[in-house]
Amino acid sequence: MFKRLLSPPEQSRAAKTVEIYGWIIFLEGGLLLLFPDFMARLMHFGPLNPQASGFLRLIGMLVSGFGMLYVLSGRLNAEGFVFATLIDSAIRRTDHGHAMLFGALAGPLALLFAIEDSASWLWALLTWRAERRT
Repeated sequence: MFKRLLSPPEQSRAAKTVEIYGWIIFLEGGLLLLFPDFMARLMHFGPLNPQASGFLRLIGMLVSGFGMLYVLSGRLNAEGFVFATLIDSAIRRTDHGHAMLFGALAGPLALLFAIEDSASWLWALLTWRAERRT
């Protein structure tokens, strides 16, 4: 199993898209974990108190964990997980909209997350469907 993680022998194109998206999520979470104050300024959150900084680090750890899950599932060619991401991504976009409506997430940030999710969903869907046709 570990050998497959280092060099996947037969990875579908859809699994590769999930892996790449996982690396993006992992990087975003890592930046939140390591540099919460910088990322807060970048996202126009304003200055953070120590508790808010700690919570942002916690969110970064959770996001990195999801990124690792995507990377590992893509590397291991987990077709069920690839399909599940197609369904999950649609649900996440509605979550972003609700968070923005209730004031829990800034509009530009919600839009950025929605664009990122939509692009990865479309890319995974198109590659998954192309593989099913061949």
